Amino acid sequence: MHDHHDHGAHDHADHGAGHEAPARRHSHGHGHGHGHSHGGAGQGHGHGHGHVHAPASFGTAFALGIGLNTAFVLIEAGYGWASNSMSLVADAGHNLSDVLGLAVAWTASVLVRRRPSARFTYGLRGSSILAALFNGVFLLVAVGAILWEAAWRLVHPEPVAGVTVMVVAGIGILINGFTAWLFAAGAKGDINIRGAFLHMAADAAVSAGVVLAGLAIWLTGRTWIDPAVSLVIGGLIVWASWGLLRDSVTMSLAAVPPGIDPEAVEGWLRARPGVAALHDLHIWPMSTTETALTAHLVMAGGHPGNAFLVEAAESLRTRFGIHHATLQIEEAGGPACRLDAGCHP
Repeated sequence: MHDHHDHGAHDHADHGAGHEAPARRHSHGHGHGHGHSHGGAGQGHGHGHGHVHAPASFGTAFALGIGLNTAFVLIEAGYGWASNSMSLVADAGHNLSDVLGLAVAWTASVLVRRRPSARFTYGLRGSSILAALFNGVFLLVAVGAILWEAAWRLVHPEPVAGVTVMVVAGIGILINGFTAWLFAAGAKGDINIRGAFLHMAADAAVSAGVVLAGLAIWLTGRTWIDPAVSLVIGGLIVWASWGLLRDSVTMSLAAVPPGIDPEAVEGWLRARPGVAALHDLHIWPMSTTETALTAHLVMAGGHPGNAFLVEAAESLRTRFGIHHATLQIEEAGGPACRLDAGCHP
């Protein structure tokens, strides 16, 4: 992808990731391109909003997940104390952390639907990225606690009430597995929902490991099996959640979202009829489900008209999944065009 330069000679406000846009609000039509003329000759903004519908609502899934897991935390902690099983108490603490993770993800899924304001001109869509990042970090913290407890128990093995552990952990498999299933449909298209899914799937895996460990201990009497299984489960959780953490970090840094090839986008824009050069191309995630683009197109014939903008916006949406496109048109050799940006006077 070519280097993109900032151009101080432009008499307009550039829109990009990390910049707070002016208080002007954008009208989000469905696949419409809006040409706004600016003072400079041949300059105009084409706002092509191939508007994506708001992410599917998982409010019921969040409500059920939080309710069921809160009840299970209370049951697990109570049986853990009653049976003197620290493994159950530790797992109850881990489940409590996941309830918090679900609450954060649910809050973000509501905030992304807030209408734009004069200050937050894109609304609060970015909150879904922050929630995914929080859940990614929180998963690693929870795994760290599991691994610490497992390592301690390898050195200091303790008696485990095998039957009680198996029964309670079996209930955990059912609750966590069902909750994970509620989020499975959105796990691929939204990393915020994927974070909730991974939390619940990880909990189900932990509960399954606890059941197997309880069974093995009950049959053999070897208490080291419990922490050994916990170490394996912790490694599996890290492996499964690493992608979530990586994607949420890059999204929070306004990187091009996974699944979009910036070189392909640039090549496609350069190949549009009448485009002589292109510069200041930026692609960044507005939320975990919506992507924005800004670019300056240098056109020798001047502004190509609204039909060009409409077609470009719709094609960017259907070809690349870019829902909010802003295209600025510049005349070749105009005052806003610089030689080092690939323009030709």
